Amino acid sequence: MGTVIAITSGKGGTGKTSVTGGVAASLALMGRTVLCIDMDIGLRNLDISLGLNDRALMDFSDTALGRCPLARAVVEHPTLKGLWLLTAPMSLPPSLTPEKIRAMLATARAMYDYILIDAPAGLGPGFRLATCGADRAIVVSTNDASSLRDAQRTVAELDHIKQIHLIMNRIQTRLLRRLRTTIDDAMNAAGLPLIGVVPEDPQVILCANLGQPLTTQGRKGAALACWNIAQRLEGQRVPIMRIR
Repeated sequence: MGTVIAITSGKGGTGKTSVTGGVAASLALMGRTVLCIDMDIGLRNLDISLGLNDRALMDFSDTALGRCPLARAVVEHPTLKGLWLLTAPMSLPPSLTPEKIRAMLATARAMYDYILIDAPAGLGPGFRLATCGADRAIVVSTNDASSLRDAQRTVAELDHIKQIHLIMNRIQTRLLRRLRTTIDDAMNAAGLPLIGVVPEDPQVILCANLGQPLTTQGRKGAALACWNIAQRLEGQRVPIMRIR
Protein backbone atom coordinates (compact mmCIF):
# COMPACT_ATOMS: atom_id res chain seq x y z
CA MET A 1 0.00 0.00 0.00
CA GLY A 2 1.23 3.44 -0.89
CA THR A 3 1.81 6.36 1.48
CA VAL A 4 -0.13 9.62 1.19
CA ILE A 5 1.90 12.70 2.12
CA ALA A 6 0.29 16.15 2.29
CA ILE A 7 2.78 18.96 1.64
CA THR A 8 1.49 22.15 3.18
CA SER A 9 2.42 25.66 4.19
CA GLY A 10 0.77 28.27 6.34
CA LYS A 11 1.19 30.99 3.74
CA GLY A 12 1.99 31.41 0.07
CA GLY A 13 5.47 32.06 -1.28
CA THR A 14 7.28 29.33 0.67
CA GLY A 15 8.12 27.34 -2.47
CA LYS A 16 5.88 24.44 -1.44
CA THR A 17 4.98 23.50 -5.03
CA SER A 18 8.57 23.44 -6.28
CA VAL A 19 9.56 21.28 -3.30
CA THR A 20 6.67 18.90 -4.06
CA GLY A 21 7.81 18.58 -7.66
CA GLY A 22 11.47 18.13 -6.73
CA VAL A 23 10.80 15.41 -4.16
CA ALA A 24 8.35 13.63 -6.47
CA ALA A 25 10.84 13.58 -9.34
CA SER A 26 13.55 12.31 -6.99
CA LEU A 27 11.38 9.41 -5.77
CA ALA A 28 10.56 8.50 -9.38
CA LEU A 29 14.27 8.51 -10.27
CA MET A 30 14.79 6.10 -7.36
CA GLY A 31 12.42 3.68 -9.04
CA ARG A 32 9.29 4.42 -7.04
CA THR A 33 5.86 5.02 -8.55
CA VAL A 34 4.65 8.48 -7.58
CA LEU A 35 1.33 10.24 -8.08
CA CYS A 36 1.31 13.99 -7.52
CA ILE A 37 -2.11 15.45 -6.77
CA ASP A 38 -2.39 19.19 -7.16
CA MET A 39 -5.06 20.23 -4.65
CA ASP A 40 -4.29 23.95 -4.77
CA ILE A 41 -7.72 24.68 -6.21
CA GLY A 42 -7.82 27.74 -8.46
CA LEU A 43 -4.04 28.35 -8.26
CA ARG A 44 -2.74 25.07 -9.65
CA ASN A 45 0.91 25.25 -10.77
CA LEU A 46 2.28 21.80 -9.98
CA ASP A 47 2.11 20.86 -13.66
CA ILE A 48 4.67 23.59 -14.40
CA SER A 49 7.10 22.33 -11.74
CA LEU A 50 6.81 18.80 -13.17
CA GLY A 51 7.19 19.83 -16.80
CA LEU A 52 3.61 18.82 -17.60
CA ASN A 53 2.24 22.24 -18.43
CA ASP A 54 -1.47 22.04 -19.36
CA ARG A 55 -1.32 18.34 -20.30
CA ALA A 56 -4.05 17.30 -17.85
CA LEU A 57 -7.64 17.22 -19.13
CA MET A 58 -9.30 15.67 -16.07
CA ASP A 59 -8.87 16.78 -12.46
CA PHE A 60 -9.15 15.14 -9.05
CA SER A 61 -12.79 16.17 -8.65
CA ASP A 62 -13.65 14.13 -11.76
CA THR A 63 -12.19 11.07 -10.05
CA ALA A 64 -13.48 11.74 -6.52
CA LEU A 65 -17.01 12.34 -7.82
CA GLY A 66 -16.99 9.21 -9.99
CA ARG A 67 -16.96 10.90 -13.40
CA CYS A 68 -13.66 9.34 -14.47
CA PRO A 69 -11.56 6.43 -13.15
CA LEU A 70 -8.28 7.42 -11.55
CA ALA A 71 -6.23 5.48 -14.11
CA ARG A 72 -7.75 7.56 -16.93
CA ALA A 73 -7.62 10.92 -15.17
CA VAL A 74 -3.90 10.90 -14.35
CA VAL A 75 -1.24 12.14 -16.78
CA GLU A 76 2.01 10.20 -17.06
CA HIS A 77 5.26 12.11 -17.43
CA PRO A 78 6.58 11.66 -20.99
CA THR A 79 10.22 11.16 -20.03
CA LEU A 80 10.38 10.43 -16.29
CA LYS A 81 9.17 6.88 -15.74
CA GLY A 82 7.08 6.32 -12.63
CA LEU A 83 5.74 9.88 -12.27
CA TRP A 84 2.08 10.85 -12.75
CA LEU A 85 0.00 13.98 -12.14
CA LEU A 86 -3.63 14.49 -11.15
CA THR A 87 -4.41 18.18 -11.40
CA ALA A 88 -6.84 20.45 -9.53
CA PRO A 89 -10.17 21.93 -10.67
CA MET A 90 -10.48 25.69 -11.01
CA SER A 91 -13.19 25.79 -8.32
CA LEU A 92 -14.28 23.59 -5.43
CA PRO A 93 -17.42 21.57 -6.26
CA PRO A 94 -19.88 21.74 -3.31
CA SER A 95 -20.52 17.99 -3.57
CA LEU A 96 -16.86 17.15 -2.92
CA THR A 97 -16.59 15.76 0.62
CA PRO A 98 -13.72 14.41 2.75
CA GLU A 99 -15.22 10.92 2.47
CA LYS A 100 -14.98 11.06 -1.32
CA ILE A 101 -11.39 12.30 -1.16
CA ARG A 102 -10.46 9.48 1.23
CA ALA A 103 -12.08 6.93 -1.09
CA MET A 104 -10.07 8.31 -4.04
CA LEU A 105 -6.87 8.10 -1.99
CA ALA A 106 -7.64 4.49 -1.03
CA THR A 107 -7.68 3.66 -4.74
CA ALA A 108 -4.44 5.58 -5.28
CA ARG A 109 -2.68 3.72 -2.46
CA ALA A 110 -3.24 0.44 -4.31
CA MET A 111 -1.67 1.85 -7.49
CA TYR A 112 1.33 3.95 -6.36
CA ASP A 113 4.15 3.81 -3.83
CA TYR A 114 3.75 7.48 -2.93
CA ILE A 115 0.94 9.98 -3.34
CA LEU A 116 2.18 13.54 -2.80
CA ILE A 117 -0.54 16.13 -2.30
CA ASP A 118 0.28 19.77 -3.00
CA ALA A 119 -2.09 21.39 -0.52
CA PRO A 120 -3.23 25.02 -0.82
CA ALA A 121 -1.71 27.64 1.43
CA GLY A 122 -3.85 28.77 4.32
CA LEU A 123 -6.30 26.85 6.48
CA GLY A 124 -9.52 27.00 4.48
CA PRO A 125 -11.80 24.27 3.05
CA GLY A 126 -9.25 23.34 0.36
CA PHE A 127 -6.58 22.74 2.99
CA ARG A 128 -8.91 20.53 5.02
CA LEU A 129 -9.79 18.44 1.97
CA ALA A 130 -6.13 18.12 0.97
CA THR A 131 -5.09 16.82 4.38
CA CYS A 132 -8.13 14.76 5.40
CA GLY A 133 -6.77 11.44 4.11
CA ALA A 134 -3.02 11.89 4.54
CA ASP A 135 -0.78 9.42 6.38
CA ARG A 136 1.99 11.97 6.83
CA ALA A 137 2.41 15.72 6.45
CA ILE A 138 5.28 18.00 5.59
CA VAL A 139 5.08 21.70 6.41
CA VAL A 140 7.20 23.95 4.20
CA SER A 141 8.38 27.23 5.69
CA THR A 142 10.95 29.92 5.08
CA ASN A 143 12.87 31.34 8.01
CA ASP A 144 11.01 34.65 8.29
CA ALA A 145 8.96 35.13 11.44
CA SER A 146 5.54 35.31 9.76
CA SER A 147 6.13 32.09 7.82
CA LEU A 148 7.20 30.25 10.98
CA ARG A 149 4.17 31.55 12.89
CA ASP A 150 1.89 30.34 10.10
CA ALA A 151 3.68 26.97 10.17
CA GLN A 152 2.76 26.68 13.86
CA ARG A 153 -0.88 27.40 13.06
CA THR A 154 -0.81 24.79 10.31
CA VAL A 155 0.54 22.15 12.69
CA ALA A 156 -2.34 22.85 15.09
CA GLU A 157 -4.79 21.92 12.31
CA LEU A 158 -3.01 18.63 11.58
CA ASP A 159 -3.62 16.87 14.89
CA HIS A 160 -5.17 13.89 13.06
CA ILE A 161 -1.81 13.13 11.40
CA LYS A 162 0.83 11.38 13.50
CA GLN A 163 3.95 12.06 11.42
CA ILE A 164 4.59 15.72 10.64
CA HIS A 165 7.95 17.11 9.53
CA LEU A 166 9.36 20.51 8.59
CA ILE A 167 11.19 21.60 5.46
CA MET A 168 13.05 24.89 5.68
CA ASN A 169 13.02 26.26 2.14
CA ARG A 170 14.62 29.16 0.26
CA ILE A 171 17.33 29.51 2.88
CA GLN A 172 19.97 32.21 2.39
CA THR A 173 23.03 32.01 4.60
CA ARG A 174 23.65 35.77 4.47
CA LEU A 175 20.15 36.44 5.73
CA LEU A 176 20.57 33.93 8.58
CA ARG A 177 23.74 35.72 9.63
CA ARG A 178 22.12 39.15 9.51
CA LEU A 179 19.17 37.90 11.56
CA ARG A 180 21.58 36.15 13.95
CA THR A 181 19.43 33.04 13.80
CA THR A 182 19.94 29.36 12.97
CA ILE A 183 17.98 26.47 11.49
CA ASP A 184 17.67 25.10 15.02
CA ASP A 185 15.95 28.34 16.05
CA ALA A 186 13.51 27.95 13.17
CA MET A 187 12.79 24.32 14.13
CA ASN A 188 12.06 25.39 17.69
CA ALA A 189 9.78 28.17 16.45
CA ALA A 190 7.79 25.78 14.24
CA GLY A 191 7.81 23.00 16.82
CA LEU A 192 8.56 20.27 14.27
CA PRO A 193 11.36 17.79 13.50
CA LEU A 194 13.34 18.70 10.39
CA ILE A 195 13.33 16.53 7.28
CA GLY A 196 15.21 18.87 4.96
CA VAL A 197 16.82 22.24 4.31
CA VAL A 198 16.59 23.66 0.79
CA PRO A 199 18.72 26.63 -0.32
CA GLU A 200 17.51 29.54 -2.41
CA ASP A 201 18.42 28.47 -5.94
CA PRO A 202 17.74 30.23 -9.29
CA GLN A 203 17.78 26.80 -10.95
CA VAL A 204 14.28 26.21 -9.55
CA ILE A 205 12.79 29.01 -11.67
CA LEU A 206 14.93 28.10 -14.68
CA CYS A 207 13.77 24.47 -14.66
CA ALA A 208 10.11 25.47 -14.27
CA ASN A 209 10.36 27.86 -17.22
CA LEU A 210 12.04 25.17 -19.33
CA GLY A 211 9.46 22.55 -18.36
CA GLN A 212 12.03 20.27 -16.74
CA PRO A 213 11.63 18.59 -13.32
CA LEU A 214 14.23 20.01 -10.96
CA THR A 215 16.12 16.86 -9.98
CA THR A 216 16.52 15.64 -13.55
CA GLN A 217 19.03 18.42 -14.17
CA GLY A 218 21.81 17.33 -11.81
CA ARG A 219 22.19 17.07 -8.06
CA LYS A 220 23.33 20.27 -6.47
CA GLY A 221 21.65 23.13 -4.66
CA ALA A 222 17.88 22.75 -4.34
CA ALA A 223 17.89 19.61 -6.52
CA LEU A 224 20.29 17.85 -4.14
CA ALA A 225 18.23 18.98 -1.14
CA CYS A 226 15.06 17.46 -2.67
CA TRP A 227 16.96 14.25 -3.46
CA ASN A 228 18.07 14.04 0.17
CA ILE A 229 14.51 14.57 1.41
CA ALA A 230 13.32 11.75 -0.85
CA GLN A 231 16.00 9.48 0.59
CA ARG A 232 14.83 10.28 4.13
CA LEU A 233 11.24 9.47 3.16
CA GLU A 234 12.63 6.11 2.06
CA GLY A 235 14.04 5.62 5.55
CA GLN A 236 17.68 6.32 4.72
CA ARG A 237 19.99 8.23 7.03
CA VAL A 238 21.24 11.29 5.20
CA PRO A 239 22.94 14.29 6.83
CA ILE A 240 21.07 17.59 6.66
CA MET A 241 22.59 19.83 3.98
CA ARG A 242 24.85 22.59 5.26
CA ILE A 243 24.09 25.79 3.39
CA ARG A 244 27.07 28.06 2.91
